[in-house]
Amino acid sequence: MGFQSMSNAPIAFTLADWQQAFRDGQSPAELLHHLRLELSAADNAWIALASEAQLNAQLDGLSTLLESANGELSTLPLYGVPFAIKDNIDAAGWPTTAACPEFAYTAATDATVVAKLRAAGAILIGKTNLDQFATGLVGTRSPYGAVANSFNAAYVSGGSSSGSASVVARGLVPFALGTDTAGSGRVPAGFNNIVGLKPSKGWLSTTGLVPACRSLDCISIFALTVADAQCVAQIAGGYDASDAYSRQNPNRAPVNMPAAPKLAIPDQLEFFGDSQNQAVFEQAIKRLRELGATITPIDFSPFRALAEQLYYGSWVAERAVALDDMLKNQPHAINPVVRGIVENGLKYSACDAYKAEYIRAELSRQINDALAGFDALVVPTSPTIRTLAEMEAEPVLFNSQFGTYTNFTNLADLSALALPAGMRSDGLPAGITLIAPAWHDQALAAFGQRWQHALNLPLGATGRALPAATPSNSPAPGCVRVAVVGAHLTGMPLNHQLTSRDAVLVEQTLTAPSYNLYALPGTVPPKPGLARVTADGAAIIVELWDIPLARFGEFVAEIPAPLGIGNLSLTDGRSVKGFICEPYALSGARNITSFGGWRSFIASQQQG
Repeated sequence: MGFQSMSNAPIAFTLADWQQAFRDGQSPAELLHHLRLELSAADNAWIALASEAQLNAQLDGLSTLLESANGELSTLPLYGVPFAIKDNIDAAGWPTTAACPEFAYTAATDATVVAKLRAAGAILIGKTNLDQFATGLVGTRSPYGAVANSFNAAYVSGGSSSGSASVVARGLVPFALGTDTAGSGRVPAGFNNIVGLKPSKGWLSTTGLVPACRSLDCISIFALTVADAQCVAQIAGGYDASDAYSRQNPNRAPVNMPAAPKLAIPDQLEFFGDSQNQAVFEQAIKRLRELGATITPIDFSPFRALAEQLYYGSWVAERAVALDDMLKNQPHAINPVVRGIVENGLKYSACDAYKAEYIRAELSRQINDALAGFDALVVPTSPTIRTLAEMEAEPVLFNSQFGTYTNFTNLADLSALALPAGMRSDGLPAGITLIAPAWHDQALAAFGQRWQHALNLPLGATGRALPAATPSNSPAPGCVRVAVVGAHLTGMPLNHQLTSRDAVLVEQTLTAPSYNLYALPGTVPPKPGLARVTADGAAIIVELWDIPLARFGEFVAEIPAPLGIGNLSLTDGRSVKGFICEPYALSGARNITSFGGWRSFIASQQQG
């Protein structure tokens, strides 16, 4: 790790780099003041940058946080880490403009997500440019100027979260908040070679967000790596009673994908003549197959029909509701393209809105049914990219093309993760997006990390290599890690009790060398009993499975006596839940510890 510019500003740092810098004793004040001086108000990705006084006030607050944590950096996972937010998200004492100066106000309090990030030690360094009122996928509809693509300034950056994507892609901050209603948290990621996490609706609170379509809005996360985006989401997310659309995670979804995932793709793909984006996508599908995925085309017509509802049906009326005061009192302050789109919402009646909701519900059901049995849908993040000049000539048509594979997602209550997929022959990036039902965010992120390390592309536009993966032995949030030793092993008769509950195999490993294994007489199907002993113990082969937390009780309810679930010690010192056996059942049972595991014992019986 090292500074990436002559001014000693920490450019292209990931979260791990920032964390390591502070573990090494470097000063947050020194690093962040270096960074602030590196940033330029002339860079139109920014609408506002932290003043010296604002930065110092935050650094004082950071010192207080560290004192409260007794100096333990580990309790502040974002200690000293700079971040940016899209300027339709509130930060106390900062103006919120939504890229409309006439609309601007100074926020009295932090948005819930901003408050959570600051409580974890993060430092707000600036607020970023956007398509005005988050209406657009282009990054050009702003009085502060069009944000250029970070690879080629002749091309669009994507929007509406254009500034947030740009500052992350260039390594100015390790992560930034955007928003996503129709794809604004994904399209800019694809155009700038970064990660865009579009969470399940209601996971990240929208309290303190200027609404675009309040029932659909999500606060999204841009980062250089999937691991960083997921880390930030875990900190920023969670139920918020102040947000009427906030939801508790039911913890029923898988937290990972199988080694050989089942992935769907659209049966008919449209690239609007963009052969370069098509080539990157086809190469990505080939790579997914090489990684073990099964790829199956599915009928994309309900997805396409739902996407069209967002702007060509009465759903656009929700945008008119959000801008009601501006449309009545200051219509000419609104960007003409944005105003033209939003004013279309005024022509619809309440009856039209109900009819649109019935269509949404029907198509959403069809979409979720179509995705059942798949781990994710894979689509191009955008079918094409356009130059700034092209966008000026066709601002509505080309914007609509960008939303081909994004507009349906929030209407259908899906989670999504935009990932870098490779470089076009002209040097521009292109991306893919993984889409799955609500609350599959953790599974998408787990596979996204595998994908990112398999491709090993440079980070954003920084030219920096992707850091090596840092494996974690900790179970993912929202699951229980269970060690199975017998009939629930892969390929064994009761393994379906795990797989039918979306449990995912993590690894095969060994218990601590302090167990005996017994073949229990009279059990159907045959089952072993595992018992901890004080002498003559051995390490026994087990498999570790992650079961969604809400499904764990169902699983345990099917376990018959004399078996149960207790705490099991592994050879590397970890403790997990695992199968144990009541002592009374071991009397007269055959000790099969010498086989080292149930599978070897079963094989010996079959050979006999």
